Parts: sequence; C-alpha cells; structure tokens
Amino acid sequence: MVNRGCTFVMADGQLCRAPARRGERYCLMHDPAKADEVAEARKLGGIRRRRERTLAGAYELAGIRTVDDLLRIVEIAIFDLLGLESSIARARALLHGALVGGNLIKTNEFETRLEALERAQAASHEADPGGGLDGGLLGEPRR
Repeated sequence: MVNRGCTFVMADGQLCRAPARRGERYCLMHDPAKADEVAEARKLGGIRRRRERTLAGAYELAGIRTVDDLLRIVEIAIFDLLGLESSIARARALLHGALVGGNLIKTNEFETRLEALERAQAASHEADPGGGLDGGLLGEPRR
C-alpha cells in the first residue's frame, strides 16, 4: 500500500494534510484506534505547560532565550547550593556555577561590544558609502 495522506475530514471540509501512518488511512492524531493515546499525550502536554508557567513565576524566570535568562538560572542554582550542607560536591558545584556565570557575563560583554562595533560601522558606511576604498584587497585606495 502506498503511504498517502490522512483521510480524516476536518470541520471545514478539508482533508488533514498529515501523512497517514504506514498501512493505515489516518495519521496518528486522527486514528480512532489511537484516540486514548492521543488524549493522554494532550493531557500530559497541558500539565507540562501549566507546570512550566508555575515554575517560571516562582523563580521569576522569563525564559531561557537570553544571556540574562541563563544568568538567572545560574543564580537560582547557586543560591540553592548555598543552602545545602557544606561538602566537597557542593564546593565543586558552586565553583562550576561561578565558572558558567562568568562565561555568560563574558559572552554578554562580547555581544554588547560587537553590537556597538556594528552600529559604528553602519553609521560610518552611511556617512561615506564609498568608504574611500574601491573594495580592493587591504584597503587599496580608489583609482
């Protein structure tokens, strides 16, 4: 049997565009034989999302997309470690947290400096579009 698209008809009359499961008429989401599994997966996904929102609020964490977000995670981990009983493992974890935090701070500083250089270069280019050069190697003067 050729693997074709799911034959489930959506509410708007369109066919589902997902590929059908091998040897089946429906994709996983629309297969009546898999309805219980799909419902359980949706339930677990909803529980996970609610838990993420709760934890983000409790830890005042906006996400993990920026250096500041990641520094907040390092900060949380270090404060949690500071509350533990003193041990070699705790000391190692604290030092590792400090190292990670330092690297993130360094990365943030490099990003800030790079953005400033790019702005300066763009402003310089706007002021003198030719740049006084013909684009030759090693900045050879225009001819």
